Amino acid sequence: MSTLIEETVASAEAAQQPETGDGMRKMAQIVGGGMIAAAAGLTFAGRANAQAITDADILNFALNLEYLEAEFYLAAVGRQPSYGVTGAGTQGTVTGGRAVNFTTSEIRQYAEEIAADEEAHVRFLRQALGSAAVARPAINFTDAFNAAARLAFNNQSATFDPFANELFFLHGAFVFEDVGVTAYKGAARLLTNAGNLAAAAGILAVEAYHAANIRTTLFRNRDVNAPGIGLPVSQIVEALSNLRDAADGPADLDQGILLNGQANIVPTDENGIAFSRTAAQVLRIVYLAPTAAADRGGFFPNGLNGAIRSVQEGQFA
Repeated sequence: MSTLIEETVASAEAAQQPETGDGMRKMAQIVGGGMIAAAAGLTFAGRANAQAITDADILNFALNLEYLEAEFYLAAVGRQPSYGVTGAGTQGTVTGGRAVNFTTSEIRQYAEEIAADEEAHVRFLRQALGSAAVARPAINFTDAFNAAARLAFNNQSATFDPFANELFFLHGAFVFEDVGVTAYKGAARLLTNAGNLAAAAGILAVEAYHAANIRTTLFRNRDVNAPGIGLPVSQIVEALSNLRDAADGPADLDQGILLNGQANIVPTDENGIAFSRTAAQVLRIVYLAPTAAADRGGFFPNGLNGAIRSVQEGQFA
């Protein structure tokens, strides 16, 4: 039987069409009809009746994050999403976000390219999951970025609007991109089907390209004082990195764009390997809530849709 990734390549042309038709149904059958086996020994911690994690659960977790990234970039470039937003769970609206007044052609082109990639990721995962795909949950950029600023700078009156200008946009993108890389890296060991693993690896690689793009551009502007903040870009990035690191727990899994005073475009461990985060660590960041009981908050005011929505449920063995 063909794997998910093989079917996707074979139906690349059909994937550009609306989410109907034989191509989508075939992929839905692969993901939902037997190719995804329960991962032996991997369970949600804290549930009275332990439930095995499936590839569909993991892909839906990823889909929630892809909705977040796609909506951010599409808003920044002034486009509406081309993908569907209905599905399992509670469909929500997007609060905040508007077209950025890009003054640098290069940065605008970066934003447009990344927006197209993230939009494609959502379409791909929705098509692969078929009727099992979760709906887009409620997303709140306004309150979440303001809360992140208060936490990052320990200032209860701080606000941050990543859509105000292209420099702030880059900082907003930085908040998401490194999290995406570490999330896909952490999920890799949980996927049981080789085709699903290959697809996730492909998305991880694209997210890593995005992250390097954003980090490189921020590094080029490292000594620029951000308007209205009075701090150089390098210090703001370091504060955001420290915020993520504090939110995800005691492990040191984050780095800014400078390390020992030198460029740090590719954050890695001592072996030159990208960091990994569990679903619980990712949820702590996007919820802006380090507590084990958290099941909503931050960028997802009503929580994620799908089986993995609380920090406790994201504690993978």
